Amino acid sequence: MFTGIVAAVGRISRIEPLAAGSDAGVRLRIEAGDLDLSDVILGDSIAVQGACMTVVAFGEHHFDIDVSRESLSKTAGLDQPRAVNLEKAMRLGDRLGGHLVTGHVDGIGTVQHFAPVGESHELRVLAPRELAKFLAYKGSIVVNGVSLTVNAVRDVAEGCEFSINVIPHTLTVTTLGSLAVGDAVNLEIDLIARYVERMLAPQPS
Repeated sequence: MFTGIVAAVGRISRIEPLAAGSDAGVRLRIEAGDLDLSDVILGDSIAVQGACMTVVAFGEHHFDIDVSRESLSKTAGLDQPRAVNLEKAMRLGDRLGGHLVTGHVDGIGTVQHFAPVGESHELRVLAPRELAKFLAYKGSIVVNGVSLTVNAVRDVAEGCEFSINVIPHTLTVTTLGSLAVGDAVNLEIDLIARYVERMLAPQPS
């Protein structure tokens, strides 16, 4: 479990196929940046761009993760060297600065607009239609591992467009500041909304 409060920006520095063939996954080496790895052990969970991954090897300033081909097909930003948002799994008793985040990517969105508004930036993302019912005004959404608040929601023919106000601090300490129109982003819906939808769904008699 995570909070969506990015602890550090790292970088994918190496990508190695785990086996031959187009169905093979990859092993990624992540340079951890300012992320403290002193308490990390094998098998720990670390969110990379919002996707929960398992540490399979590590050094003083880096860690390795294995990513299946299925995970690569369901996420964005894990297939090439680039800066990535990092967050270690929370401990019971930690301060919950964002919201409850599982690290399970629910869909890939596309940046439609990203421009300054006053001292902040407005970010508009087109989400897949199947996520529309989980997006609500003042609700929570995770974009590339960052817990954010939805400011507006608009259903469109292509899916559901939501708007977010990104403050300068968030732009500085995450990878969101480098977003551009057309970029793909990892999305995770609010955990509570997921369970509410299940509870309200018609049940077989």
